[in-house]
Amino acid sequence: MEQAQVENLLGALALALAGVQEEAARKAAGLGPSGAAALVVIGFYPGTSIGTLAGILGLTHSVVVRLVEGLAADGLVERAAAPADRRQVVLRLSAAGRARHAAILEARRAALAQALAQLDAQDVAQFGAMLATLLTGLTTGRVQADHMCRLCDENACPGALCPVECEAVRISGIASPPRAPAP
Repeated sequence: MEQAQVENLLGALALALAGVQEEAARKAAGLGPSGAAALVVIGFYPGTSIGTLAGILGLTHSVVVRLVEGLAADGLVERAAAPADRRQVVLRLSAAGRARHAAILEARRAALAQALAQLDAQDVAQFGAMLATLLTGLTTGRVQADHMCRLCDENACPGALCPVECEAVRISGIASPPRAPAP
């Protein structure tokens, strides 16, 4: 197969899988892609600030303020003043938010498992190794890594095993903050 065709197929796969993930998350959460990603991030990193969430989602601070207001109004997110700086707002999931967080992750896992069902176990292992290589090469720093993994199930790919996290730490020297224990 020629390089140009492989590049074209990779692009088509990337778009198809992005669509599959967004649709699964949207159905599970009853929210758009940014709302679903916000629940995933806050679920793994309770106490996340609006500013940090904005960076991870790749959205402006004002857009994330409105997004969080909507999530709070829906009873999914709770806001509180940061202990160290009462002017800063930190976020946690409510019980309903934790349930949606779990539903999003399961829907995403099922959708991606369906895509991988076309491969046998050996092909999955080889593809996994290739994905790790590609993701390592695509990782350019901490913020970009967090954005790339905004819908990831961090229980399935913990920091020390995640090629994106390992490369982000190698490049920037900054690890992701400690995350909440698995629900």
